[in-house]
Amino acid sequence: MDGNGRWAKQRGKERLYGHIEGAESVRACCELAVEMGIGYLSLYAFSTENWNRPQDEVIGLMNLMAKSILEEKPTFEKNNIRFMVLGDRSHLSDELKRDIDKAMEETSGNTGLTLIVFLSYSGKWDIEQAARRYAEDYKSGKEGISFENYLCTAGIPDPDLLIRTSGEQRISNFLLWQCAYTEFYFTETLWPDFRKPQFRLAIETFASRERRFGKTSEQIK
Repeated sequence: MDGNGRWAKQRGKERLYGHIEGAESVRACCELAVEMGIGYLSLYAFSTENWNRPQDEVIGLMNLMAKSILEEKPTFEKNNIRFMVLGDRSHLSDELKRDIDKAMEETSGNTGLTLIVFLSYSGKWDIEQAARRYAEDYKSGKEGISFENYLCTAGIPDPDLLIRTSGEQRISNFLLWQCAYTEFYFTETLWPDFRKPQFRLAIETFASRERRFGKTSEQIK
């Protein structure tokens, strides 16, 4: 979800104003995902590299995250949404971690859309922590272990479609292992302007593609 700061700057506002407006895009995309029966929607909210941003912006983002979790819990229940947060929690405040755990526990039984927020996450971190745990179990003699089960996304399908907004054409350390056969969709639209029509267009574009996963068209047929 990129372009919040630029969107705000274009309007003579502080960067945090763009993040607040970007939260409305999150709500709109969640609504469309529920309407279309999408099983999983993942949002890259904050990378480990983002901790290097100006302190006031980081604090504002964390406060916005806590506020959004509390405000959206009734919506999660109403729409049967399971809420998850994945990433390195070591930098998060105890209060935010409690809010996250409570929201995850209260929605764990919901069977509709699974909404995953990647917070303080990086693909390199994910692979590194998985490799350490894998090596420890392998050394102890554990058999039949699969590396994918040590990633923080264990049990979650690899993404079919990755959408990158604001004209950037890179994945910025997101789900490096999991995106091996993900389709990419890049758009010039800044995230605060990415609403239902833009999301629907991305999904329709994805649906028109042929996915071969290394096979030939004849093998798929």
